[in-house]
Amino acid sequence: MHKRVRSNLRCLIALMAMGLMTATHADDEPNIGESAAPLLWQPSMNVFRRFSVDAQTMYTFYRDVLGLKQLATIGVGNGGGVARFLAGTSEIKLTAKADRKQYVSGGVKAATGLRLLTFFYPDEAPLVERFRAQGYAAPEFARDAASGHAKAFVQDPDGQWVELVVAAGAATELFAHIEVGLTVSDIETSRRFYRDFVGLEELAQVNDPVFGTIKYAYRHGTTTINLRSFGSGLPADTGSGGIQYVVSDVNRVDALAKVHKITIDQPLSGLTGFSVRTLWLDDPDGITNYFAETDASRNARQ
Repeated sequence: MHKRVRSNLRCLIALMAMGLMTATHADDEPNIGESAAPLLWQPSMNVFRRFSVDAQTMYTFYRDVLGLKQLATIGVGNGGGVARFLAGTSEIKLTAKADRKQYVSGGVKAATGLRLLTFFYPDEAPLVERFRAQGYAAPEFARDAASGHAKAFVQDPDGQWVELVVAAGAATELFAHIEVGLTVSDIETSRRFYRDFVGLEELAQVNDPVFGTIKYAYRHGTTTINLRSFGSGLPADTGSGGIQYVVSDVNRVDALAKVHKITIDQPLSGLTGFSVRTLWLDDPDGITNYFAETDASRNARQ
């Protein structure tokens, strides 16, 4: 009798151990169908723009012309660090160009890469006045038939494109949103990256008469990524802009990236002088998707 009890007990312990190992494996090794969506802690995305012109000219444009609040500059990166500007719950991060990246000037159709930033405003007159006050020509707005909003396209001091949308009478929440325009070489490959790996919410595709193509939109919180494609023959701009996600567990993103066979630009590492851990990935066109785990996001996980 005692022998049978001991034997059964040994079997039970063995089964429990096997179950524990299975549970641990499930936590550490992501299923191939998983995305990074549950790990996205910040309810928006941040955007990097790299430039080569005078830094103060860029800062004045984004702060005093576009009306974004300037935050404390982070002392990392090239030259003057990373200058931060608040747009809703997103940050626009301006930093000097990095040598190892490729840069292509021109508009949305000139190259693949991050080609356009869109900001929303409740009134046209104050925005136009800020342009004039800083010595810029007033934006030329045209009415968009589909939305009824007034839209204008301008260039920042580095020649990168900005879309201004005046949505008079719109809900206040709209003005905390930004949109990020990516030009891609293969629309289906890019759709899979942002939908299946990053896990962004896929919105309905729409006809985009301004650029003569279909626009595919992917949203997280107050940020929307717009994908447009003009064919596979464009040069690649891998340096002018990138997207940042603040996540609760960057180790998990790293594991997912390896499962999904995502190109790693800079491997998982810490940031000297900061309690931040980072992972730099490339989307199918080499556009940086930068995942960062901060003290706040890490504590939320715990």
